[in-house]
Amino acid sequence: MQFQQLQYFVAVAETRHFTRAAELVHVAQPSLSQQIKALERELGADLFLRARGNITLTDAGEALLPLARRILADADTARHEVQELVQLRSGRVRLGATPSLCTGLLPDVLRSFHDRYPGIQLLIEESGSHDLVRELARGALDLALIVLPLPPASPALTTVELLREDLVVVSSPEATAPGRGRGGVKISDLEGERLVMFRHGYDLRELTVAACRSAGFEPGFAVEGGEMDAVLGFVRSGLGVAVVPRMVAARSGRGLRVTPLARPGLHRTIALAHRSDVAPPRAARELQRMLLER
Repeated sequence: MQFQQLQYFVAVAETRHFTRAAELVHVAQPSLSQQIKALERELGADLFLRARGNITLTDAGEALLPLARRILADADTARHEVQELVQLRSGRVRLGATPSLCTGLLPDVLRSFHDRYPGIQLLIEESGSHDLVRELARGALDLALIVLPLPPASPALTTVELLREDLVVVSSPEATAPGRGRGGVKISDLEGERLVMFRHGYDLRELTVAACRSAGFEPGFAVEGGEMDAVLGFVRSGLGVAVVPRMVAARSGRGLRVTPLARPGLHRTIALAHRSDVAPPRAARELQRMLLER
């Protein structure tokens, strides 16, 4: 009994037509008929009652059908499991993340993932959440770390909350401390401060500007348009102060004064996202697991 014969048998049983079954399994109809006859000889029983325009299962065919379906399903499962294992030895994961998360959260997790799966290529797309959502939607990314809430009119994404992070104020130790030396900085204390501001499209820019406006003032910028590393460098040089995630400040604190924001402070919620209509590949799911369990 051959695996291919069982495929042909199930196709005929489901279509009740030899020609349509042959088209379904992409084989010539005479070849399919020959394999069915060879299977019947092997089993010592007819599997179909053949009447013009009417193909029905015999008792032997009825008995074989659920067993054949199970064998084929088990074979598909075996093939899938082997392919899944192969994917963890080679392949790639396309991960998007905001620049602050590339600096703060990802290095340790990616090192652990690479140590465990050295054959998997890690492709990192560094951008703002809005851009990452668009990249997910067009299939250019498997996973993305984004800031919630999702932008309006976002595509269908599945999101899992990863962490809620405080924002802090960083400044040069040589400059006057923001907040007049108190233990925490109020948003209102930033009025009159020269801010080093991220480029348009950064979630941190939108969050900081919105908080200042809610406190009744329009923020002033010493310089704007930078990425995370540039912003931290400008602050170290004394150009101004910046509002950044606590995790970034902790990793990049050398040469910076870090001051918490007074209650209620500012926070951001980080989520792991992928398209709802497409399951991430096995390697991406493994990276997702490691991020969630970090």
